[in-house]
Amino acid sequence: MSYEQLIAACQRKGINCIAVSDHGTTRGARELSKIAPFKVIICEEVLTPYGEIMGMFLNEDIPNNISVEDTLKHIRQQGGLINIPHPYDRVRPSAFRNKQMLESVAEQADLIEVFNSRSLFPGIGKKARELASRHNKVVSAGSDAHSPIEIGYVSIDMPDFDTKQEFLASLSKAEFHCKKSSPLIHIISTTARLGKRHKPE
Repeated sequence: MSYEQLIAACQRKGINCIAVSDHGTTRGARELSKIAPFKVIICEEVLTPYGEIMGMFLNEDIPNNISVEDTLKHIRQQGGLINIPHPYDRVRPSAFRNKQMLESVAEQADLIEVFNSRSLFPGIGKKARELASRHNKVVSAGSDAHSPIEIGYVSIDMPDFDTKQEFLASLSKAEFHCKKSSPLIHIISTTARLGKRHKPE
């Protein structure tokens, strides 16, 4: 979606802060933050050999396909927060499944996603909550929106914040409003990927 579509969808749905996490880049989030009339949390989903790790409150890109340890190091060097997106999701090849590595990352993480609108199986959320509880981590949720219609499928009512520490404290007091995406919504992502792949240079 375009920046203008994203901004319009947020304003239409009363969203005054959004976390933008593209795969392998912070460029979209950084560009949006320059023009959006609301807060933008700059994030990135970084693909490691074991699964994706989300860095939040970043300033620049972190490369894909580096080790878990280096990914965590890069996030911390930027003063960012470590989030584990959609753990245990059996449909996504990018989700953490290796139990030992997942437990290790969870111990070092700041927050763990326990609801993702695009995750198809309800049992995933229960396992993610148990993971967060074991490691005493703040829980998060995300729309995982790839199109304007999906924005706001998850909305979080929380106190305002200015720093990442205030963000974590606010999130721990938040009220979550969560809605599942239709499985058909994945057609949008597939069509977009195919369109980019066949777009002439």
